[in-house]
Formats: sequence, structure tokens, C-alpha cells
Amino acid sequence: MASNLYLGLVHYPVYDRKREVVTTAVTNLDIHDLARCAKTFGLGGLFIITPLESQIALVERIINHWSFGVGAAYNPTRKESLTLVRLSRSIDEADEEISCFHHRKAKRIATGASFFPGCIRYGELKRLLGDPKSPFLLLFGTGWGLTQEVKEQSDYVLAPIEGKGYNHLSVRSAVAIILDRLLGDRIE
Repeated sequence: MASNLYLGLVHYPVYDRKREVVTTAVTNLDIHDLARCAKTFGLGGLFIITPLESQIALVERIINHWSFGVGAAYNPTRKESLTLVRLSRSIDEADEEISCFHHRKAKRIATGASFFPGCIRYGELKRLLGDPKSPFLLLFGTGWGLTQEVKEQSDYVLAPIEGKGYNHLSVRSAVAIILDRLLGDRIE
């Protein structure tokens, strides 16, 4: 782990379409694509956050397939990006691992598709990320997004991606857009 920015893909606690708090299933595509985003932008790691032992076993099986044996030989670059994947049973557990590594409490940044009072703008967060001594955990919700409680317990809530009316991106798309806005090289 090198960078001060980490991704957290949260499978619990998140909402379903009825705004009930649920645990969502891990998907193969999310693991691969978010690991590649983390590697592309030089992040410290990607935490897959789920309390379900069956889902933890699934993630471990997927990582092992692509990191050793046939999968690793077939696609070596996937193996390389998957080295950034970590498993956590909770947001607090991921936060604790990052904080221990950096010897400093990580700042949590929640994301979502709708505005939240006091949202931080991309430029301001980009400036904060410039301090290499401060670790950050950027949280993305699966399902229908992070719960109100997660947002309230975060240090910051990032302003949503604003589209042209329709506002329901896949988490993979949202991660790529946000990382590009925060860490991409810009010629302005």
C-alpha cells in the first residue's frame, strides 16, 4: 500500500430500492474493474466490505483464480491490479487497517447520487488529498447507495456526479469518473 487514498466498496450497510437496509451480493465485475481503477490511479488499495462469510469466500476464490494458476497466466495485468484488493467485514475494520498502516486516523468520504447537506466539492477534496500524511477512505455504496448513517458518520460527503437528468450510474462508472476528477491529469 503506497498512496494515501483507498476505495471502499460497501455491500453493507446499503439501501435496496425500498430504502430498507440490506447486504448486497459481491459481483465479479466490480472486483476486477475497481481493482483496475485503483491500480490506474495509484491508490493504496481497494476494500471489498461485506459481513457475509459466503461473500468473503467468493472474493477470495476470485482473487486466487486470477492471482495463481490458469487465471494468472491468462491475464497477468489482472493479477497485478488484484494485489490491491483487501477484504473487510465492516467499514470500521477497513478504516482501522488504513489508520494502523499510516499511524493516523483515516478520513472517511462518503459518495452518493443525491446531494447531502454540506457536500464537499471535487476541487476542495483534491486539495485535501494533496497532503500525503493524511489517509482517506473513499466509500462507494452498492445497491441503492450508502445509508444515511454512513454518510452522517463520515468526515465528508462528496458532491454527486451531475448528469443530464437521469442519475443512476453503475458503481464502476461512478468510481472511474470520480477518480479521474480527483486524480486525473488535467490540461485546462
